[in-house]
Amino acid sequence: MEVQRSVYREDHEMFRTTARRFIERECVPHTDAWAQAGKVDRELWRKAGREGLLCPMLPTEYGGGGGDFGHAAVLSEEMARAGVTGPTFGMHSDIIAPYIQRLGTEEQKQKWLPRCASGETILAIAMTEPGTGSDLKGVRTTAVREGDEYVINGSKTFISNGLMADLIVVVCKTDPKGSGSKAMSLILVEADRAGFRRGRKLNKVGQPAQDTAELFFDNVRVPVSNRLGGEGEGMYALMHELPQERFLIALGAATQLETCLQHTLDYVKDRRVFGQTVWDFQNTKFKLADIKAQAVAVRTMVDYYLGEHMRRRLTLEEAAIAKLFSTETLGRAIDEMVQLHGGYGYMLEYPIARAFVDMRVTRIYGGTSEVQRELIARKL
Repeated sequence: MEVQRSVYREDHEMFRTTARRFIERECVPHTDAWAQAGKVDRELWRKAGREGLLCPMLPTEYGGGGGDFGHAAVLSEEMARAGVTGPTFGMHSDIIAPYIQRLGTEEQKQKWLPRCASGETILAIAMTEPGTGSDLKGVRTTAVREGDEYVINGSKTFISNGLMADLIVVVCKTDPKGSGSKAMSLILVEADRAGFRRGRKLNKVGQPAQDTAELFFDNVRVPVSNRLGGEGEGMYALMHELPQERFLIALGAATQLETCLQHTLDYVKDRRVFGQTVWDFQNTKFKLADIKAQAVAVRTMVDYYLGEHMRRRLTLEEAAIAKLFSTETLGRAIDEMVQLHGGYGYMLEYPIARAFVDMRVTRIYGGTSEVQRELIARKL
């Protein structure tokens, strides 16, 4: 028996039906082609916009769905269930668009948010730099004010949507001589600005259809009106939004764990060795019993925190706990399930092998497991 879930309403489940049909129709048949191309089609974003799958939490006055975090969570779960990692709808809608919604001026919101909801504008956020990793206070990209403009110089790496993005939220130091959180600001940079350049598509271990790139800023001039929020308030803004990003990763991990378990059960009950199925061995039953218990523990925790976040009560520490426990549990469990597949577990046509390479990064992006442990330890 599966965990009985009570966190979602009827409107969330209706949204799930729409999302699942869209993913089965528009995503699943194209995953291999996208992996070969190293990116998804831009038209997919416009189709998702027409179906109301982009920016579901955004108020309707800005073209969004007017929903709550439950709608975002449903889409995250359905993408994970289908094993679709190319389209970064969740990052665009639920991680980056909220910066504009919460910090933007009315003019910025009217200009950009409807285009984000329609899929006309694709978003990226440029935090990570070569040599800094999860250490956001180590950012070296500068934005020096000259009159009514900022002049941006620096480079970023590991930027999801780096090749496709039309608008990038750039984490910069607006006080080049300052250090720490008060030196940082968020600035919107349009991809057609002079001096902005995209580097190579990075060749990752997994998630090949998700374009991840280097970005370069060489005397890129943007108006001061492109700043998001107050000068020097960038770190505070990041700390406000990062819990939701981390929790979305936890949500996906919980669903991936359940899905991989089902794939593995189907495989071991069908595969025969030494005159019996792999399932008939006690070792197999015990391994999968352990994974089932872990999946229920992760799901129970994630659903509790989901309810808390829908009431806007999820803390930085709780999001760190959810991400740490769910992704570390998923990683260990997938390794066991690959083993139960034998040689076929190493073949990419099997879902468990794709999950093995695609999900490893969940313990790295959104803040590494070590960063989550540090956040949790501060409260001990």
